[in-house]
Amino acid sequence: MPELPEVETVRRGLERVMTGTRLMAIEQRRADLRFPFPDRFAERLAGRRIAGLRRRAKYLLADLNGSELLVMHLGMSGSFRIEKPLEASETALAPFGKNLLHDHVAFKLSTGTSIIYNDPRRFGFMQLIPYAEFADHPLFKDIGIEPLEPEFGGTALARICAGRKAPLKTVLLDQRLIAGLGNIYVCEALHRAGLSPRRSAASLAHHDGRPSPRALRLAAAIREVLEEAVAAGGSSLRDHRQVDGALGYFQHHFRVYGHNDEPCPQCGARVRRITQSGRATFYCSGCQR
Repeated sequence: MPELPEVETVRRGLERVMTGTRLMAIEQRRADLRFPFPDRFAERLAGRRIAGLRRRAKYLLADLNGSELLVMHLGMSGSFRIEKPLEASETALAPFGKNLLHDHVAFKLSTGTSIIYNDPRRFGFMQLIPYAEFADHPLFKDIGIEPLEPEFGGTALARICAGRKAPLKTVLLDQRLIAGLGNIYVCEALHRAGLSPRRSAASLAHHDGRPSPRALRLAAAIREVLEEAVAAGGSSLRDHRQVDGALGYFQHHFRVYGHNDEPCPQCGARVRRITQSGRATFYCSGCQR
């Protein structure tokens, strides 16, 4: 599933062409994805102006004029691509790596550009939510702090972890505590911070709640890994592509994720693979304590 950097990469790519435009027409090519589309989905969107494009955790949020917000989730294999109007001398080409049978929604913009949503596995979805209900909506009311926002740091991380005996990696993946962190980037951040994924989360806070040096290191590593991944266009392991069709390339900078039995680039010890809460965890048995 795309994690925070992949979704943020998509958001930035779409923002450049969607913000300030109007949705002239919507082609909805099936009745459902993971869930049914909202009633009169295309009709309710037609004519709306897009004031901006935001991200909350792994959700894309299109701010529209009127009373409703467009919520989009990529699921396991969803992606957006931008199709600009063809010049008279140009011929339409099939997008690289895309089966057009899986183009399920097309947003026609007032600029003539189209935004196409493609999703082979159909685990993504789109919803329309009244602005007045957003904060208390079941999709959003229990989502935790954003790790790229200014308020996230060692103090916030210590507050989240204080008193929690669960393994550190399990706590970091809990979307009710920290929004958008996924398996790949938690493994990478823990390695950079030199912390074992098996360590008790409570060890990141002193008894009085103050952040330990471990909390400060890990908060900085989380932000660093996420920012580097966004700058690299995310990680393309299976389905992720940027909106222009380009692959992300942060996977070439993984230090431990996917490197089972290989030497750690930090200390040379063996990278191990274990299972935690049903997820694969990669970590260095030598320098992560």
